[in-house]
Amino acid sequence: MVTFGKTLRQKQIQEWQGYYVDYKLLKRKVKRYVEQIEVSAENPENVMKDFSRILDKQIEKIVLFLMEQQGELARRLSGLGEQHDSLIQQADGIKASELLEAYRNVANDLLRLLFFVEMNATALRKILKKFDKRFGYQFTNYYVKTRANHPYSQLRQVFKHVGISAVVGTISRNIADLQDLHGCYTSIYDQPDLLPLDPVIKSIKAAVDRLMDSTDFLHYLGKHALIIPDELSSSSEDHVADDRYHFLSLLLNLANTFLYMVNTYIIVPTADNYSMNLGAAATVCGVIIGSMAVAQVFSSVYFSAWSNKSYVKPLLFSTIVLLIGNTLYALAFDLNSIYVLLVGRLFCGLGSARAINRRYISDCVPRNLRMKASAAFVCASALGMACGPALACLLQTNFKMFKLTFNEVTLPGWVMAFAWLLYLFWLWIFFQEPSNENKENKSTAQQTMRTENIFIENSVAQPLILSLEETQEDEDREFDVSEEAAEESRKPVTSLMSAYKLLTPSVKVQLFIYFMLKYAMEILLAESSVVTTYYFIWSSSKVAIFLACLGLTVLPVNIFVGSYLSNILEERQVLLASEVMVCLGILFSFNVTNPYSIPQYVSSALVTFVSAEVLEGVNLSLLSRVMSSRLSKGTYNGGLLSTEAGTLARVIADGTITLAGYWGMSRLLNITLLPSLAICICSIIGTCFTYNSLY
Repeated sequence: MVTFGKTLRQKQIQEWQGYYVDYKLLKRKVKRYVEQIEVSAENPENVMKDFSRILDKQIEKIVLFLMEQQGELARRLSGLGEQHDSLIQQADGIKASELLEAYRNVANDLLRLLFFVEMNATALRKILKKFDKRFGYQFTNYYVKTRANHPYSQLRQVFKHVGISAVVGTISRNIADLQDLHGCYTSIYDQPDLLPLDPVIKSIKAAVDRLMDSTDFLHYLGKHALIIPDELSSSSEDHVADDRYHFLSLLLNLANTFLYMVNTYIIVPTADNYSMNLGAAATVCGVIIGSMAVAQVFSSVYFSAWSNKSYVKPLLFSTIVLLIGNTLYALAFDLNSIYVLLVGRLFCGLGSARAINRRYISDCVPRNLRMKASAAFVCASALGMACGPALACLLQTNFKMFKLTFNEVTLPGWVMAFAWLLYLFWLWIFFQEPSNENKENKSTAQQTMRTENIFIENSVAQPLILSLEETQEDEDREFDVSEEAAEESRKPVTSLMSAYKLLTPSVKVQLFIYFMLKYAMEILLAESSVVTTYYFIWSSSKVAIFLACLGLTVLPVNIFVGSYLSNILEERQVLLASEVMVCLGILFSFNVTNPYSIPQYVSSALVTFVSAEVLEGVNLSLLSRVMSSRLSKGTYNGGLLSTEAGTLARVIADGTITLAGYWGMSRLLNITLLPSLAICICSIIGTCFTYNSLY
């Protein structure tokens, strides 16, 4: 096992060695504090103040060196700028090439500086997490609150990197100018989409995106998929992913995501009518819709485990189960059996392969394409959510063929069964199983390439390790094993209990927020047909149009948040504001007037749904940042945990609708909204308590 402290020493830029965070010193301090508290009952407040003082000195050292290096880069760029101005008048091709190479040298030095900042930022995050874990109280909360929000904050210089963007912009603009061989100097400020093709600029852009936590639309959607990247992953992992990547298989994986979301929502507008046709109450639609989610709680686990060995086999099994489930759902009408209907929906839930869909993108797509694939996963889900009710709106017919009934309640089952049959055919022919050999050799490749530094190309030799350093390492070895084994090991967790132990208070609150928003959305969507029929006498087609319109807001809302809102506000600010808006939407949904009006219902539903969509994107983005990288792989990964939280919320919400039906239709709406309101208020309180840890 290679601990982070050793990784930090191996990847340090040697001439800057004295300016890095002294991770070993900080780790020893934590160990000493633990011993002091155990022996002499040291006051925790004194410990926090002393450790804060030490951290302040470490951060000050980093920031002053960073400013010094930025000044040196600015001086060099200023000199090159004067040469650039004179070159424009002379149009000398040879001097242009020399100047371009000089700018590339500056860019490489900037890349080294960015890597320096990234390593130090990672070290600070890890030592803060280590301190919290050892002492059981939120030092991170205290430190961030008192340092990051201060007008003279040095911590913000490390985590937000104020000033680096100006240097990046200068280098990018000048390299773009010099690469134009025809002399037509097009500014990147006039055409922002025009990016230089120089590899060093691409590397800088990737490094800045990591450091600045870029929130453009593509990255925002990618985080929405909760496919957690490994910290400081090596290029060997990318090589393994390249060998396993197959474009058509990725498309089939995304098609599975789309079809499953269509399958989930296509029955929502007609579920109440179906239950009444079979002699049950309209509110039994909650059980019909929720039975799929009940089965999904279990299917997510076994599919996640199965994907450790294969992808095509579980996908084939999933498709066959969904084909059977939809057929049973459609046949229940002619068999006049509510039990066949429920079994059909249970089969559909057992065929949920969303855990595989996420896992395939995480394991089999190269890192340079992973964010695009993750964004496509989110788009496929959103499109399926909108297409489900829209498709149900088109299935308004009634006829018999071969003694089978085809009407608005059975056609969703028949259509989806046919769609899964076609998908099974394409999956069998075109899906390519990733190489197991590469999968097995992945860990070996990681170990052999772990010390590779992709940012420093000209390292000729490594300095010899002094005997004194070896002695110090021996002294820390026992502490490294006990402290780093659970947190720093790159091995995936192997049980739910192990995964639970990695959940910090911030992660737990974010998972609870995800539970809350899924609960609120499920209450809104699942009971929409019952509520609108009772209050407004809407037909199934009107309900389908209403739900389709709600679904169509998903992508525009994500574009607005990802491309605009998250670039001017911190994600934690958007998170809290979205929770408040969801709470207001739920409050406005209560029936306190007589009669209950369509404008009130539609507007409150729109506020609730749109706010929940904004909240979901920001919530999962924050979750991908604060969750341990150990949860990026294996059976019990972060995607599985979020899926289980959301699925459990849907199960409870659908059960609430059915139980509330016993109090009568007139009270159904208010009774189902009360738990949503209570859970939402609790999530807001939890966010306030962990707000500073989301920095």
